[in-house]
Amino acid sequence: MKKPQSHSIFDDSDFPISIVRKTIFQGTGTDMEEAGQKPLIAVASSQTDINPGHMHLQNLALRVKEGVHAAGGLPFEFNVPAPCDGITEGHEGMRYVLAQRDLIADMIETHVRSMRYDGIVFIAGCDKIIPGMLMAAARLDLPSIFLTGGPNSWSIRHTPQMNGSVNHQSYDGLEAKMSCATAATCGSCEVMGTANTFQCIAEALGMTLPGSSNVPAFLSEKLTFARKTGMRIVSLVEEGVNARQVLNQKSLLNAVMVDLAIGGSTNSTLHLPALARAMELELPLETFNEYSAKIPTLTSIAPNGPHGIIDLHMAGGVQGVMKMLEEDLNTEAMTVAGGPLKDVLAFATVKDAAVIRPKDNPYLAEGGTAALFGSLAPEGSVIKQSAVIESMRVFTGKARVFESEHDALKAVREETIREGDVVVIRNEGPKGGPGMPETLAVTMGLDMAGYKQVALITDGRFSGATSGPCIGHVSPEAAAGGPIAMVENGDEISIDIPARKLDLLVSKEELEKRRANWKPVQREIPPGYMRRYVKLVSSAAKGAVLD
Repeated sequence: MKKPQSHSIFDDSDFPISIVRKTIFQGTGTDMEEAGQKPLIAVASSQTDINPGHMHLQNLALRVKEGVHAAGGLPFEFNVPAPCDGITEGHEGMRYVLAQRDLIADMIETHVRSMRYDGIVFIAGCDKIIPGMLMAAARLDLPSIFLTGGPNSWSIRHTPQMNGSVNHQSYDGLEAKMSCATAATCGSCEVMGTANTFQCIAEALGMTLPGSSNVPAFLSEKLTFARKTGMRIVSLVEEGVNARQVLNQKSLLNAVMVDLAIGGSTNSTLHLPALARAMELELPLETFNEYSAKIPTLTSIAPNGPHGIIDLHMAGGVQGVMKMLEEDLNTEAMTVAGGPLKDVLAFATVKDAAVIRPKDNPYLAEGGTAALFGSLAPEGSVIKQSAVIESMRVFTGKARVFESEHDALKAVREETIREGDVVVIRNEGPKGGPGMPETLAVTMGLDMAGYKQVALITDGRFSGATSGPCIGHVSPEAAAGGPIAMVENGDEISIDIPARKLDLLVSKEELEKRRANWKPVQREIPPGYMRRYVKLVSSAAKGAVLD
């Protein structure tokens, strides 16, 4: 096989400079004659020892490299950070998690452009890393393929208390509830949080080998898929199939539909528009409402219901979900398997209709995510409607305003929040946070305290595992002078999920009076990356990308 020259360090068109590249490269112990004839494959991994979602990726990378060698390529691994939302809860680190998405994309793009690889395998398992890697793939437009790290298993599955559900709401008692959030194995948290949402989306985009994304991290089948992924990237280089032949408008809309059908994380409304931007496309927030009207929620995976990602895998995985949506999807969309999606779905089956329901018997008649607009969120906000009980889908309450998550947590601990309140947490957006931290701790606190008639609204974001009437990404954010900055205690706020409305029931005249006296909150930002981030980051409604 003659290796491509367009990206290769073996391009001799700039002789004698090419000699410098070759002599340094030879110091790696690589056989230069062999390297001159084989594609150089980057293996971009987020291996880390500090969280279960990525602690096993080194073994997957080894199998990927075996596959690359077996197919006639030469693999070279490099690593990027792997932030974990859960470990950053409750301290300053949470402000740096979303910000690392764009940093990861930049790191991969700059490294790959500088080292002139011929193709790339991406390996990751959690939240911001998968979107960041997909953004890099779209920017680079080289032959690319994704291997997800797979889900873990919750501890509840291995205890006598297991009653068929992995949802903490199905249990009484702190020990059992905590077992529904305790990792028993390596892999990403078993709920349909952002991590597993984007493992599913990577497959829905056509970027993974069919059937591979939901395979649990601890199964030998994941190792088999890793080797096959390494072999496939070499074929993609040979065939000249670049990332944007897979990542395009068709696959992007497929991803939106699958996200809605699985009850995916609200963070999809940040990451898919950001990916679209990397693809030089646009994905307005309204698109989620457009497709939600015709794509029902087909799964009841925690926090939407009793099932976990392992159940989804056993029921047919993403391929099973897409089979149920086949008439809605763009089945001509290309996949890294080498053909259109319709060829893949010809072999897809649903093995458990209680986990992956048919369209005529869905878990929810609409898609899992809804975008709400109105006087409180002129540019939009988002809610995971699939995790909201019927009685809270239309709700009006009085505002309890907090200038930070820390202040809201104090009120939860002191039990000063009352039924009927609408908790408003502001100054937690991309610029104001800074970094748009998630407010999982507050949502968990409200849930554990047993509140039934309390809503939460923020210009920050939520964990994909959040349940209940929690509305995030309110835009414009408080730091930009959005209406959320003008809310006062006691103001009435109207939430109408079916109508897609979020309104502050205060007159325009009164709001203008408040605006005249408003001053933005000034937070101390440590020197370094975050100061640059705040200057460049866009609205959450546009994906919080760096402009």
